[in-house]
Amino acid sequence: MIGKYQLIAAEKDSYPVRNMCRWLAVSASGFYDWTRRPSSTDTRRRATVETRVRALFAASRQTYGARRIAAALRASGTPASVRLVRRIMRQGGLRACQPRAYRRTTMPGQAPAPTDRVRRDFTATRPGTTLVGDITYIRTGEGWLYLATVIDRYSRKVIDWSMAAHMNTELIIDAFTMAATRARIQKGATFHSDRGSQYLSDAYQRVLRHHQVHPSAGATGVCWDNSLAESFLGTLKNELIHRENYPTRRTARTAITEYIEVFYNRQRLHSTLGYQTPEHVESLYHTATANIADAA
Repeated sequence: MIGKYQLIAAEKDSYPVRNMCRWLAVSASGFYDWTRRPSSTDTRRRATVETRVRALFAASRQTYGARRIAAALRASGTPASVRLVRRIMRQGGLRACQPRAYRRTTMPGQAPAPTDRVRRDFTATRPGTTLVGDITYIRTGEGWLYLATVIDRYSRKVIDWSMAAHMNTELIIDAFTMAATRARIQKGATFHSDRGSQYLSDAYQRVLRHHQVHPSAGATGVCWDNSLAESFLGTLKNELIHRENYPTRRTARTAITEYIEVFYNRQRLHSTLGYQTPEHVESLYHTATANIADAA
């Protein structure tokens, strides 16, 4: 009952109180009596947590589940258990968007594939040492738009990407070249991908050699061998692409760029990073490195 009254109080500026009481099968007089009672400490705390949960859920673009919201609450100084957050979300009808089933999209190339230098170990001790990439496609009113990504294994940050109306080798060359210009890629670094024909092409292999980067590829059709890149693309589609319609390629480009640059890299909390953002993790590394250099 108290939870229903709290919900009515939170939404009273949006809907008539009597209508909400009727929808939730409570009396309006009971609600008004509740509002006149002095609130207990627990009630006030619960109301505060509920307000913060709703705000965080909205700020996450309806993508955060109970664990991420609980982590965000702790980080902001409002500790709450995952169980409490889950209960509040369930009572408030707050449901995070759910991922769809994995579908294989790679077209395997005929050229000899490089060795798998990663072997499903998607950890790193510093940025710029191991990069991963993949290609996906987005439906628009003008036809397909193809996206190629370059992701740093250390921070999970999407360093750069390229989008085009085709999925030729130039698409992934553009993505890697922009990433090499924008980020500090170490000499002798590894770039890991699936065995798609674009990644096995001579033209792309020449680009990697020019930047002194070693190629690496997982097995054909085995998503776990490139799970870091697959995970990002799955998240992108779940949290953005499957929830919108794009009349033109330009609208899709704008939405995807904003999602990557603003939300994914700088705002979205990653469970594998201890509920920190990729930008924050990378910044912490560079700050620590600078401090060590100054101390020396």
